[in-house]
Amino acid sequence: MNKYSLASCVISIAMLASTAMAANLTIPGSTTVQKRIIEPAAAAIESATGIKVKAQGTSSGKGFKSLMKGSANVSMSSSPLSSLLNKNKLADDGTYQEHVLARDVIVPIVHPSNPVSELSFQQLADINTGKIRNWKEVGGADQRIIVVTSKKGSATRSVFQKQVMKKASYVKGVREVQSTRQEVDMVSKFKGGIGAVSEAFVAMNPGKSKVIKTKEISRPLILVTEGAPQPDVKKVIDFLQSDKAKKHFK
Repeated sequence: MNKYSLASCVISIAMLASTAMAANLTIPGSTTVQKRIIEPAAAAIESATGIKVKAQGTSSGKGFKSLMKGSANVSMSSSPLSSLLNKNKLADDGTYQEHVLARDVIVPIVHPSNPVSELSFQQLADINTGKIRNWKEVGGADQRIIVVTSKKGSATRSVFQKQVMKKASYVKGVREVQSTRQEVDMVSKFKGGIGAVSEAFVAMNPGKSKVIKTKEISRPLILVTEGAPQPDVKKVIDFLQSDKAKKHFK
């Protein structure tokens, strides 16, 4: 074997070793963080850090429970850490840390044919709790309202329920779905449908729904760790908080 062949062999072995040593990181939690941040930036994360990241869209609440149980060392959430702590009756004593990646706006959506264009928080609350049951009560057509929301444990549902509905219960018979994509799809099927989703999901599904104007409903998109993030997790967080990473966000 000549020296050039030997050099090529050494380089190939080094590349294989580097690939074999690449770390893998699975992050459970919010489907909004999954679809808007982690998955769109996955290739860039690996290129910048050498870490392959896989997002498991379970819900913010379930992701945090995985972190609490120790089956994950970081979780995704689209509601503030304070809300996760309150739901699990935990003190805000610094045991868990939030790492903000971006902010997200939640928007009410209706069927594209719905003539209603704007609703107040009070009207939205009355619709979602069942006090208002027909679109004609808010200036629309004589059409029964069909309320759609994500499953319990969803951060989008929790934030909307807290900020708009003042923690009141949803109307009896509300249609619960497993994901934001399903919520957009269901609202698009019913002329009387109404839901509330991340604004980015409307852009990802053009023409399927119409956004209703109202006061801003916003929340942070975060990663949560128990204590200071472990080295691999810190590399991912540091990259995701950089301007270079934000170019990949949806």
